[in-house]
Amino acid sequence: MNLSGIAAVITGGASGLGAATARHVAALGAKVALVDINAENCAEVAKEIGGMALSCDVTDAASTEKALADAKAKHGAARLVVNCAGIAPAAKIVGRNGPHDLEMFRKVIEVNLIGTFNVLRLAAADMMTLDPLADDERGVVINTASIAGYEGQIGQAAYASSKGGVIGLTLPAARELAKSGIRIVTIAPGLIETPMFNNLAPAAVEALIASTVFPKRLGKAEEYAKLVQHISENVLINGTTIRMDGSIRMS
Repeated sequence: MNLSGIAAVITGGASGLGAATARHVAALGAKVALVDINAENCAEVAKEIGGMALSCDVTDAASTEKALADAKAKHGAARLVVNCAGIAPAAKIVGRNGPHDLEMFRKVIEVNLIGTFNVLRLAAADMMTLDPLADDERGVVINTASIAGYEGQIGQAAYASSKGGVIGLTLPAARELAKSGIRIVTIAPGLIETPMFNNLAPAAVEALIASTVFPKRLGKAEEYAKLVQHISENVLINGTTIRMDGSIRMS
């Protein structure tokens, strides 16, 4: 699928992977709608790329329905949807202050897994109304997991559970939507330099870099965006999770 001229919706578009993806696909000619709970930052990125900013809580059905309907009204139904909205609070199952806060666990699952599914179900319904392209393709939904979905570390019980759920969603969704020409693909990034690293001490960042295999550095959000482009253009990529991690395996 050629990205030039198509409508694209990117959640978590106010920063990090979402913002980098929005900039990249907009430069390729896509009509981009950015969806984020951070309305101010979302508007800044949208203004920069000539896109559309939509304030939205992906865990809320009505909020997400309205955002996608507004994007559709301006750009048409999206053929590319990229789910980058996510949170990553850390907590032990039993820490110094007692058991893991249940509401925190619930919130991570709500945003990372249920939010992803919420956008996927609504986007797929819109894609089904589109005329097919080459190979009878109507569109692609690209979700974001994490290597923590495979090798979650101590303190990542909630985050790893949510991302493992996104990985598990990929194949059954792709199988079901194949008859409509809709692909479902997930990217599992490794250590990517995003705002999530802003609260880490320099020594902690250096330790993480030291754990990488090759290349010996953090990944870049732009590299994620380039993979989104390739997945969009390569119709044979479907129903799978692609690790983008430089061969790292978290200890």
